[in-house]
Amino acid sequence: MMVPGARNLITDVAGLTVGNAQDATLKSGSTVLVGTTPFTASYAVMGGAPGTRDTDLLEPDKSVQAVDALVLSGGSAFGLDAASGVVAGLRAQGRGFSLGGLHVPLVPTAILADLLNGGQKNWDDNPYPDLGARAFAAAMDDFDLGSVGAGTGALTGTLKGGLGSASLVLDSGATVGALVAVNPIGNVTTPEARHFWAAPFELNQEFGGLGPDPAAGLGYTISPKKPAAMSALGNTTIAIVATDATLDKAAAKRLAVAAHDGIGRAILPAHMPMDGDLVFSAATAQRKAMVDDREMAFLCHAGAMCLSRAIARAVYSATPAAGDILPCWRDLNPER
Repeated sequence: MMVPGARNLITDVAGLTVGNAQDATLKSGSTVLVGTTPFTASYAVMGGAPGTRDTDLLEPDKSVQAVDALVLSGGSAFGLDAASGVVAGLRAQGRGFSLGGLHVPLVPTAILADLLNGGQKNWDDNPYPDLGARAFAAAMDDFDLGSVGAGTGALTGTLKGGLGSASLVLDSGATVGALVAVNPIGNVTTPEARHFWAAPFELNQEFGGLGPDPAAGLGYTISPKKPAAMSALGNTTIAIVATDATLDKAAAKRLAVAAHDGIGRAILPAHMPMDGDLVFSAATAQRKAMVDDREMAFLCHAGAMCLSRAIARAVYSATPAAGDILPCWRDLNPER
């Protein structure tokens, strides 16, 4: 039996902290996952329009074996510069890839498109390096969900998106967690905006306890309420799935691939041509023994389950702000 960790956050995975920073006027922000020590990482992309930095080095055939942090950010291509603020913070701590006595922090990054969400984007200086630096400085075990960090200005097809997280502890004692910024062209709820697609996987009423939608024939009509321009160009769900197990890069790659099922179960439709859907994986090796095939299968399953729940929690936790162009789930379901 899998059960949530003590926090029901990705930081239930030993060796990880998370920091958020956001700007209410900008309606955007950045989120960083930091390892207390370097960790094995990989990634998988299933959306048609990803925006990334330093992801090629995460492929199993590449030389780099560990990284210090991963970044999820709003801001479209501008948001890739959030990594610069994180790199600066890591460098100040003497962390990074050793190169002739120097340290070069490696911070793979993925972004979502939130430029058309109603926030003020007429900046003179790119705000994302500062947001990345602030998120890094704020990294800790506990963190907020909803309209924070990379989820600040996120939108689904019909509701505000947000930042979500969830965790599971396996019978083996291994822990798996997910962290996600939810901004898809698709919907996280069924057509009446009440029941979550991820409802069958909910634990402990973590996103309202309403259960699955009793209606049949759902999902055949797609009616996004985003502005037309944003529906075409402003989407993406970006996530991290982590474990305290010891994985090599090939196994980490498989974990990232399998975790995409969590997006497909919680968002409909998912992995569209203009979504940039990406999942990073992270393995902190706090559990020293290399996993066998059986445990690896359970890690992959748990990663997908955590990601589905984290996606629903992101939308469930979103809060209203001035200038919003879509409602929050709680605006439409105030009794919850």
